[in-house]
Amino acid sequence: MNHRLFLWSLVSALAGFLFGFDTVVISGAEKTIQALWGLSPKLHGVVIGAALWGTVLGSLVGSWPTDRFGRKKTLLGIGLLFLVGSIWSALATDVYSFMIARFLGGIAIGVSTVAAPLYIAEISPPEQRGRLTGMFQFNIVFGILIAFVSNSMLAGMGEDAWRWMLGVMAVPSLIYTVACLCIPESPRWLLSRKGDRAGGLAVLKLISPNASEAELEAGADAMIATNRETGTAQGFWRSGLRKPILIAFLVAFFNQLSGINAILYFAPRIFELTGLGQDAALLQSVGIGITNLVFTFVGLWLIDRLGRRTLLTIGSFGYIVSLGLCSWAFFTGHYSIVPACIFAFIAAHAIGQGAVIWVLISEIFPSQYRAMGQSLGSFTHWIFAALLTTLFPYLVDAVAPGFIFLSFCSMMVLQLLWVSLMVPETKGRSLEEIQVDLGIR
Repeated sequence: MNHRLFLWSLVSALAGFLFGFDTVVISGAEKTIQALWGLSPKLHGVVIGAALWGTVLGSLVGSWPTDRFGRKKTLLGIGLLFLVGSIWSALATDVYSFMIARFLGGIAIGVSTVAAPLYIAEISPPEQRGRLTGMFQFNIVFGILIAFVSNSMLAGMGEDAWRWMLGVMAVPSLIYTVACLCIPESPRWLLSRKGDRAGGLAVLKLISPNASEAELEAGADAMIATNRETGTAQGFWRSGLRKPILIAFLVAFFNQLSGINAILYFAPRIFELTGLGQDAALLQSVGIGITNLVFTFVGLWLIDRLGRRTLLTIGSFGYIVSLGLCSWAFFTGHYSIVPACIFAFIAAHAIGQGAVIWVLISEIFPSQYRAMGQSLGSFTHWIFAALLTTLFPYLVDAVAPGFIFLSFCSMMVLQLLWVSLMVPETKGRSLEEIQVDLGIR
Protein backbone atom coordinates (compact mmCIF):
# COMPACT_ATOMS: atom_id res chain seq x y z
CA MET A 1 0.00 0.00 0.00
CA ASN A 2 1.18 3.52 -0.86
CA HIS A 3 2.43 4.87 2.49
CA ARG A 4 1.24 8.39 1.63
CA LEU A 5 -2.25 7.07 0.95
CA PHE A 6 -2.34 5.24 4.25
CA LEU A 7 -1.20 8.32 6.20
CA TRP A 8 -3.71 10.61 4.50
CA SER A 9 -6.50 8.12 5.21
CA LEU A 10 -5.35 7.77 8.81
CA VAL A 11 -5.38 11.54 9.33
CA SER A 12 -8.93 11.77 7.98
CA ALA A 13 -10.00 8.74 10.03
CA LEU A 14 -8.73 10.41 13.22
CA ALA A 15 -11.88 12.52 13.00
CA GLY A 16 -13.59 9.26 13.98
CA PHE A 17 -11.37 9.00 17.06
CA LEU A 18 -12.46 12.50 18.15
CA PHE A 19 -16.06 11.54 17.37
CA GLY A 20 -15.88 8.44 19.61
CA PHE A 21 -13.99 10.21 22.39
CA ASP A 22 -16.30 13.23 22.47
CA THR A 23 -19.43 11.07 22.44
CA VAL A 24 -18.45 9.00 25.49
CA VAL A 25 -16.25 11.33 27.57
CA ILE A 26 -19.32 13.05 29.02
CA SER A 27 -20.21 9.80 30.84
CA GLY A 28 -17.49 10.47 33.42
CA ALA A 29 -18.61 14.03 34.07
CA GLU A 30 -22.39 14.04 33.87
CA LYS A 31 -23.19 13.30 37.53
CA THR A 32 -20.76 15.96 38.78
CA ILE A 33 -22.18 18.50 36.35
CA GLN A 34 -25.72 17.81 37.54
CA ALA A 35 -24.72 18.34 41.16
CA LEU A 36 -22.52 21.38 40.43
CA TRP A 37 -25.25 23.39 38.72
CA GLY A 38 -28.22 21.83 40.54
CA LEU A 39 -29.87 20.59 37.36
CA SER A 40 -33.33 19.11 37.36
CA PRO A 41 -33.63 15.68 35.71
CA LYS A 42 -35.30 17.27 32.68
CA LEU A 43 -32.65 20.00 32.21
CA HIS A 44 -29.91 17.48 32.89
CA GLY A 45 -31.16 15.37 30.01
CA VAL A 46 -31.19 18.41 27.72
CA VAL A 47 -27.63 19.33 28.74
CA ILE A 48 -26.24 15.85 28.19
CA GLY A 49 -28.14 15.50 24.91
CA ALA A 50 -26.87 18.82 23.51
CA ALA A 51 -23.99 17.15 21.67
CA LEU A 52 -26.28 14.52 20.17
CA TRP A 53 -28.61 17.12 18.68
CA GLY A 54 -25.59 19.07 17.47
CA THR A 55 -24.61 15.89 15.67
CA VAL A 56 -28.01 15.76 13.97
CA LEU A 57 -27.56 19.34 12.73
CA GLY A 58 -23.96 18.75 11.65
CA SER A 59 -24.89 15.70 9.62
CA LEU A 60 -27.76 17.59 7.97
CA VAL A 61 -25.65 20.57 6.82
CA GLY A 62 -22.29 18.79 6.45
CA SER A 63 -22.55 18.42 2.69
CA TRP A 64 -22.50 22.20 2.14
CA PRO A 65 -18.97 22.99 3.40
CA THR A 66 -17.70 19.68 2.02
CA ASP A 67 -18.79 20.67 -1.49
CA ARG A 68 -18.38 24.44 -1.22
CA PHE A 69 -14.94 24.69 0.40
CA GLY A 70 -13.54 21.24 -0.32
CA ARG A 71 -12.93 18.07 1.65
CA LYS A 72 -9.60 19.18 3.15
CA LYS A 73 -10.82 22.54 4.45
CA THR A 74 -13.91 20.90 5.93
CA LEU A 75 -11.77 18.32 7.76
CA LEU A 76 -9.62 21.18 9.07
CA GLY A 77 -12.74 23.01 10.25
CA ILE A 78 -13.91 19.87 12.07
CA GLY A 79 -10.64 19.79 14.02
CA LEU A 80 -11.03 23.45 15.01
CA LEU A 81 -14.61 22.86 16.18
CA PHE A 82 -13.49 19.90 18.30
CA LEU A 83 -10.64 21.99 19.73
CA VAL A 84 -12.85 24.96 20.62
CA GLY A 85 -15.62 22.74 21.96
CA SER A 86 -13.32 20.74 24.25
CA ILE A 87 -11.58 23.79 25.74
CA TRP A 88 -14.82 25.73 26.09
CA SER A 89 -16.67 22.89 27.80
CA ALA A 90 -13.78 22.37 30.22
CA LEU A 91 -13.72 26.07 31.17
CA ALA A 92 -17.49 26.65 31.20
CA THR A 93 -18.76 28.53 34.26
CA ASP A 94 -22.50 28.05 33.69
CA VAL A 95 -24.76 25.42 32.24
CA TYR A 96 -25.81 27.36 29.15
CA SER A 97 -22.25 28.09 28.11
CA PHE A 98 -21.50 24.40 28.63
CA MET A 99 -24.43 23.40 26.41
CA ILE A 100 -23.20 25.64 23.58
CA ALA A 101 -19.72 24.11 23.83
CA ARG A 102 -21.09 20.57 23.72
CA PHE A 103 -23.38 21.51 20.83
CA LEU A 104 -20.35 22.72 18.84
CA GLY A 105 -18.64 19.40 19.46
CA GLY A 106 -21.77 17.64 18.26
CA ILE A 107 -21.77 19.65 15.03
CA ALA A 108 -18.15 18.56 14.48
CA ILE A 109 -19.18 14.92 14.96
CA GLY A 110 -22.03 15.24 12.47
CA VAL A 111 -19.90 16.92 9.80
CA SER A 112 -17.11 14.37 10.36
CA THR A 113 -19.45 11.51 9.41
CA VAL A 114 -20.01 13.28 6.09
CA ALA A 115 -16.54 14.54 5.17
CA ALA A 116 -14.10 11.96 6.56
CA PRO A 117 -15.41 8.71 4.98
CA LEU A 118 -16.10 10.61 1.74
CA TYR A 119 -12.54 11.96 1.55
CA ILE A 120 -10.97 8.54 2.14
CA ALA A 121 -13.24 6.88 -0.45
CA GLU A 122 -12.28 9.48 -3.04
CA ILE A 123 -8.52 9.01 -2.63
CA SER A 124 -8.52 5.21 -2.29
CA PRO A 125 -7.97 2.62 -5.04
CA PRO A 126 -10.85 0.11 -5.36
CA GLU A 127 -8.96 -2.84 -3.89
CA GLN A 128 -8.12 -0.95 -0.68
CA ARG A 129 -11.10 1.40 -0.32
CA GLY A 130 -13.04 -0.76 2.14
CA ARG A 131 -10.34 -1.13 4.77
CA LEU A 132 -9.10 2.46 4.38
CA THR A 133 -12.57 4.00 4.66
CA GLY A 134 -13.41 1.54 7.43
CA MET A 135 -10.59 3.01 9.53
CA PHE A 136 -13.06 5.79 10.34
CA GLN A 137 -15.31 3.30 12.15
CA PHE A 138 -12.32 1.63 13.82
CA ASN A 139 -11.20 5.00 15.18
CA ILE A 140 -14.70 5.72 16.50
CA VAL A 141 -14.59 2.51 18.52
CA PHE A 142 -10.99 3.15 19.59
CA GLY A 143 -11.92 6.68 20.70
CA ILE A 144 -14.77 5.31 22.80
CA LEU A 145 -12.43 2.88 24.56
CA ILE A 146 -9.76 5.54 25.18
CA ALA A 147 -12.39 7.91 26.59
CA PHE A 148 -13.39 5.30 29.18
CA VAL A 149 -9.72 4.73 30.08
CA SER A 150 -9.03 8.49 30.24
CA ASN A 151 -12.00 9.10 32.51
CA SER A 152 -10.90 6.40 34.92
CA MET A 153 -7.35 7.81 35.04
CA LEU A 154 -8.50 11.39 35.67
CA ALA A 155 -11.30 10.58 38.11
CA GLY A 156 -9.06 11.12 41.15
CA MET A 157 -8.04 14.69 40.34
CA GLY A 158 -10.44 16.34 42.79
CA GLU A 159 -13.56 18.40 42.31
CA ASP A 160 -12.39 19.69 38.94
CA ALA A 161 -11.69 16.22 37.55
CA TRP A 162 -14.62 16.59 35.17
CA ARG A 163 -12.97 19.63 33.58
CA TRP A 164 -9.80 17.62 32.94
CA MET A 165 -11.87 14.77 31.48
CA LEU A 166 -13.42 17.10 28.93
CA GLY A 167 -10.41 19.33 28.38
CA VAL A 168 -7.91 16.57 27.65
CA MET A 169 -9.60 16.11 24.28
CA ALA A 170 -7.94 19.38 23.19
CA VAL A 171 -4.67 17.46 22.78
CA PRO A 172 -5.80 14.97 20.08
CA SER A 173 -7.93 17.75 18.54
CA LEU A 174 -4.86 19.94 18.08
CA ILE A 175 -2.79 17.05 16.69
CA TYR A 176 -5.55 16.20 14.21
CA THR A 177 -5.99 19.85 13.13
CA VAL A 178 -2.28 20.30 12.44
CA ALA A 179 -2.14 16.97 10.59
CA CYS A 180 -4.98 18.09 8.31
CA LEU A 181 -2.71 20.85 6.99
CA CYS A 182 -0.46 18.15 5.53
CA ILE A 183 -3.00 16.21 3.46
CA PRO A 184 -3.91 17.05 -0.17
CA GLU A 185 -7.34 17.91 -1.48
CA SER A 186 -9.45 15.11 -2.96
CA PRO A 187 -8.61 14.71 -6.68
CA ARG A 188 -12.26 14.08 -7.51
CA TRP A 189 -13.30 17.35 -5.85
CA LEU A 190 -10.55 19.22 -7.70
CA LEU A 191 -11.63 17.73 -11.03
CA SER A 192 -15.42 17.71 -10.70
CA ARG A 193 -16.09 20.68 -8.43
CA LYS A 194 -13.21 23.12 -8.78
CA GLY A 195 -12.30 22.33 -12.36
CA ASP A 196 -8.60 22.19 -11.44
CA ARG A 197 -7.29 19.51 -13.81
CA ALA A 198 -3.62 20.17 -13.05
CA GLY A 199 -4.23 19.96 -9.30
CA GLY A 200 -6.29 16.80 -9.65
CA LEU A 201 -3.65 15.12 -11.79
CA ALA A 202 -0.92 16.08 -9.30
CA VAL A 203 -2.80 14.34 -6.46
CA LEU A 204 -3.56 11.30 -8.64
CA LYS A 205 0.18 11.05 -9.35
CA LEU A 206 0.89 10.97 -5.60
CA ILE A 207 -1.76 8.29 -5.11
CA SER A 208 -0.51 6.14 -8.01
CA PRO A 209 3.19 7.01 -8.46
CA ASN A 210 3.77 4.07 -10.81
CA ALA A 211 1.00 5.02 -13.22
CA SER A 212 1.93 6.46 -16.60
CA GLU A 213 0.88 9.93 -17.71
CA ALA A 214 -1.57 8.36 -20.15
CA GLU A 215 -3.17 6.29 -17.36
CA LEU A 216 -3.49 9.34 -15.10
CA GLU A 217 -5.04 11.38 -17.92
CA ALA A 218 -7.48 8.56 -18.67
CA GLY A 219 -8.45 8.32 -15.00
CA ALA A 220 -9.04 12.07 -14.80
CA ASP A 221 -11.10 11.98 -18.00
CA ALA A 222 -13.27 9.18 -16.58
CA MET A 223 -13.95 11.16 -13.40
CA ILE A 224 -14.86 14.27 -15.36
CA ALA A 225 -16.98 12.34 -17.86
CA THR A 226 -19.13 10.58 -15.26
CA ASN A 227 -19.55 13.87 -13.45
CA ARG A 228 -20.66 15.59 -16.68
CA GLU A 229 -23.14 12.80 -17.53
CA THR A 230 -24.93 12.91 -14.18
CA GLY A 231 -24.64 16.67 -13.98
CA THR A 232 -26.98 17.18 -16.92
CA ALA A 233 -29.98 16.36 -14.72
CA GLN A 234 -30.53 18.92 -12.01
CA GLY A 235 -31.25 18.15 -8.39
CA PHE A 236 -30.46 15.47 -5.84
CA TRP A 237 -34.00 14.19 -5.28
CA ARG A 238 -34.62 12.67 -8.70
CA SER A 239 -35.37 9.26 -10.16
CA GLY A 240 -31.83 8.79 -11.48
CA LEU A 241 -30.50 8.73 -7.91
CA ARG A 242 -33.33 6.64 -6.48
CA LYS A 243 -31.20 3.53 -5.90
CA PRO A 244 -28.30 5.14 -3.99
CA ILE A 245 -30.70 7.34 -2.01
CA LEU A 246 -32.70 4.29 -0.92
CA ILE A 247 -29.54 2.32 -0.06
CA ALA A 248 -28.08 5.21 1.98
CA PHE A 249 -31.32 5.69 3.90
CA LEU A 250 -31.96 2.02 4.60
CA VAL A 251 -28.42 1.06 5.64
CA ALA A 252 -28.50 3.89 8.20
CA PHE A 253 -32.08 3.10 9.25
CA PHE A 254 -31.38 -0.58 9.86
CA ASN A 255 -28.10 0.30 11.60
CA GLN A 256 -30.01 2.04 14.36
CA LEU A 257 -33.09 -0.23 14.38
CA SER A 258 -30.78 -3.06 15.38
CA GLY A 259 -30.75 -1.33 18.77
CA ILE A 260 -26.98 -0.80 18.76
CA ASN A 261 -26.91 2.67 20.31
CA ALA A 262 -29.50 1.81 22.92
CA ILE A 263 -27.55 -1.29 23.93
CA LEU A 264 -24.20 0.54 23.99
CA TYR A 265 -25.52 3.50 26.00
CA PHE A 266 -27.63 1.47 28.42
CA ALA A 267 -25.60 -1.74 28.70
CA PRO A 268 -25.24 -1.51 32.52
CA ARG A 269 -29.01 -1.13 32.89
CA ILE A 270 -29.64 -4.15 30.63
CA PHE A 271 -27.15 -6.28 32.56
CA GLU A 272 -28.72 -5.22 35.87
CA LEU A 273 -32.09 -6.48 34.56
CA THR A 274 -30.53 -9.95 34.45
CA GLY A 275 -29.66 -9.80 38.14
CA LEU A 276 -26.05 -8.68 37.90
CA GLY A 277 -24.94 -6.17 40.51
CA GLN A 278 -23.97 -2.65 39.49
CA ASP A 279 -20.22 -3.29 39.65
CA ALA A 280 -20.48 -6.47 37.61
CA ALA A 281 -22.69 -4.69 35.09
CA LEU A 282 -20.12 -1.93 34.63
CA LEU A 283 -17.39 -4.53 34.21
CA GLN A 284 -19.44 -6.28 31.53
CA SER A 285 -19.80 -2.87 29.80
CA VAL A 286 -16.02 -2.52 29.56
CA GLY A 287 -16.00 -5.95 27.93
CA ILE A 288 -18.45 -4.62 25.32
CA GLY A 289 -15.97 -1.86 24.44
CA ILE A 290 -13.14 -4.35 23.98
CA THR A 291 -15.32 -6.76 21.97
CA ASN A 292 -16.42 -3.90 19.73
CA LEU A 293 -12.81 -2.89 19.06
CA VAL A 294 -11.55 -6.42 18.34
CA PHE A 295 -14.36 -7.36 15.95
CA THR A 296 -14.27 -3.97 14.20
CA PHE A 297 -10.68 -4.84 13.33
CA VAL A 298 -11.85 -8.23 12.05
CA GLY A 299 -14.48 -6.48 9.93
CA LEU A 300 -11.87 -4.18 8.38
CA TRP A 301 -9.68 -7.19 7.60
CA LEU A 302 -12.59 -8.91 5.83
CA ILE A 303 -14.32 -6.02 4.03
CA ASP A 304 -12.11 -5.99 0.92
CA ARG A 305 -11.79 -9.79 0.95
CA LEU A 306 -15.42 -10.86 1.34
CA GLY A 307 -17.17 -7.65 0.30
CA ARG A 308 -19.73 -5.28 1.79
CA ARG A 309 -22.82 -7.32 0.92
CA THR A 310 -21.34 -10.50 2.41
CA LEU A 311 -20.45 -8.78 5.69
CA LEU A 312 -23.96 -7.30 5.95
CA THR A 313 -25.38 -10.81 5.43
CA ILE A 314 -23.11 -12.34 8.08
CA GLY A 315 -23.94 -9.52 10.48
CA SER A 316 -27.67 -9.94 9.85
CA PHE A 317 -27.58 -13.62 10.80
CA GLY A 318 -25.55 -12.73 13.90
CA TYR A 319 -28.08 -10.07 14.86
CA ILE A 320 -31.05 -12.38 14.42
CA VAL A 321 -29.56 -15.21 16.49
CA SER A 322 -28.21 -13.02 19.32
CA LEU A 323 -31.26 -10.74 19.61
CA GLY A 324 -33.64 -13.67 19.29
CA LEU A 325 -31.89 -15.52 22.12
CA CYS A 326 -31.92 -12.35 24.26
CA SER A 327 -35.66 -12.06 23.75
CA TRP A 328 -36.16 -15.75 24.62
CA ALA A 329 -34.00 -15.39 27.73
CA PHE A 330 -36.04 -12.49 29.08
CA PHE A 331 -39.34 -14.21 28.32
CA THR A 332 -38.30 -17.49 29.97
CA GLY A 333 -36.07 -16.23 32.78
CA HIS A 334 -32.86 -17.79 31.45
CA TYR A 335 -30.95 -14.59 32.26
CA SER A 336 -27.56 -16.27 32.48
CA ILE A 337 -27.18 -16.31 28.68
CA VAL A 338 -27.96 -12.59 28.19
CA PRO A 339 -24.38 -11.29 28.65
CA ALA A 340 -23.05 -13.81 26.11
CA CYS A 341 -25.83 -12.87 23.68
CA ILE A 342 -25.05 -9.16 24.05
CA PHE A 343 -21.36 -9.81 23.35
CA ALA A 344 -22.36 -11.85 20.26
CA PHE A 345 -24.62 -8.99 19.16
CA ILE A 346 -21.75 -6.48 19.46
CA ALA A 347 -19.47 -8.80 17.47
CA ALA A 348 -22.11 -9.18 14.74
CA HIS A 349 -22.55 -5.42 14.54
CA ALA A 350 -18.81 -4.72 14.41
CA ILE A 351 -18.22 -7.19 11.58
CA GLY A 352 -21.35 -6.25 9.65
CA GLN A 353 -23.06 -2.86 9.89
CA GLY A 354 -20.29 -1.23 11.90
CA ALA A 355 -17.63 -2.01 9.30
CA VAL A 356 -19.82 -1.39 6.25
CA ILE A 357 -22.10 1.62 6.81
CA TRP A 358 -19.70 4.53 6.24
CA VAL A 359 -17.89 2.68 3.45
CA LEU A 360 -21.02 1.80 1.49
CA ILE A 361 -22.60 5.25 1.72
CA SER A 362 -19.38 6.90 0.55
CA GLU A 363 -19.20 4.66 -2.54
CA ILE A 364 -22.62 4.76 -4.13
CA PHE A 365 -23.11 8.41 -5.16
CA PRO A 366 -21.51 10.28 -8.09
CA SER A 367 -18.91 12.91 -7.24
CA GLN A 368 -21.13 15.99 -7.42
CA TYR A 369 -23.76 14.38 -5.16
CA ARG A 370 -21.48 12.34 -2.91
CA ALA A 371 -21.44 14.88 -0.07
CA MET A 372 -25.23 15.23 -0.15
CA GLY A 373 -25.61 11.45 -0.20
CA GLN A 374 -23.22 11.07 2.71
CA SER A 375 -25.17 13.77 4.55
CA LEU A 376 -28.45 11.92 3.92
CA GLY A 377 -27.07 8.67 5.32
CA SER A 378 -25.43 10.40 8.26
CA PHE A 379 -28.54 12.42 9.12
CA THR A 380 -30.72 9.30 8.95
CA HIS A 381 -28.28 7.51 11.25
CA TRP A 382 -28.19 10.31 13.82
CA ILE A 383 -31.86 11.23 13.90
CA PHE A 384 -32.82 7.62 14.60
CA ALA A 385 -29.95 7.34 17.10
CA ALA A 386 -31.25 10.40 18.95
CA LEU A 387 -34.85 9.19 18.93
CA LEU A 388 -34.03 5.63 19.98
CA THR A 389 -31.64 6.74 22.73
CA THR A 390 -34.24 9.18 24.05
CA LEU A 391 -37.07 6.63 24.03
CA PHE A 392 -35.21 3.54 25.24
CA PRO A 393 -35.33 4.28 29.01
CA TYR A 394 -39.09 4.79 28.77
CA LEU A 395 -39.53 1.62 26.72
CA VAL A 396 -37.64 -0.45 29.30
CA ASP A 397 -40.00 0.79 32.02
CA ALA A 398 -43.18 0.42 29.95
CA VAL A 399 -42.56 -2.74 27.91
CA ALA A 400 -41.15 -6.15 28.85
CA PRO A 401 -37.49 -6.41 27.71
CA GLY A 402 -38.31 -9.57 25.77
CA PHE A 403 -40.62 -7.61 23.46
CA ILE A 404 -37.97 -4.89 22.91
CA PHE A 405 -35.34 -7.41 21.84
CA LEU A 406 -37.91 -9.24 19.73
CA SER A 407 -38.72 -6.02 17.86
CA PHE A 408 -35.01 -5.41 17.19
CA CYS A 409 -34.71 -9.01 15.97
CA SER A 410 -37.67 -8.57 13.63
CA MET A 411 -36.08 -5.48 12.09
CA MET A 412 -32.93 -7.49 11.42
CA VAL A 413 -34.96 -10.12 9.57
CA LEU A 414 -36.15 -7.30 7.33
CA GLN A 415 -32.55 -6.13 6.95
CA LEU A 416 -31.50 -9.61 5.79
CA LEU A 417 -34.25 -9.59 3.16
CA TRP A 418 -33.20 -6.11 2.02
CA VAL A 419 -29.53 -7.10 1.73
CA SER A 420 -30.45 -10.24 -0.22
CA LEU A 421 -32.71 -8.43 -2.68
CA MET A 422 -31.38 -4.90 -3.08
CA VAL A 423 -27.81 -4.28 -1.89
CA PRO A 424 -25.16 -4.37 -4.66
CA GLU A 425 -21.60 -5.56 -4.13
CA THR A 426 -19.12 -2.69 -4.50
CA LYS A 427 -15.92 -4.58 -3.64
CA GLY A 428 -13.11 -4.02 -6.15
CA ARG A 429 -15.10 -1.54 -8.26
CA SER A 430 -14.00 2.02 -8.96
CA LEU A 431 -16.39 4.76 -7.86
CA GLU A 432 -17.16 5.46 -11.52
CA GLU A 433 -17.87 1.77 -12.21
CA ILE A 434 -20.23 1.60 -9.22
CA GLN A 435 -22.10 4.57 -10.67
CA VAL A 436 -22.61 2.63 -13.91
CA ASP A 437 -23.60 -0.55 -12.02
CA LEU A 438 -26.35 1.33 -10.20
CA GLY A 439 -27.65 2.85 -13.42
CA ILE A 440 -27.14 6.39 -12.13
CA ARG A 441 -27.86 9.04 -14.72
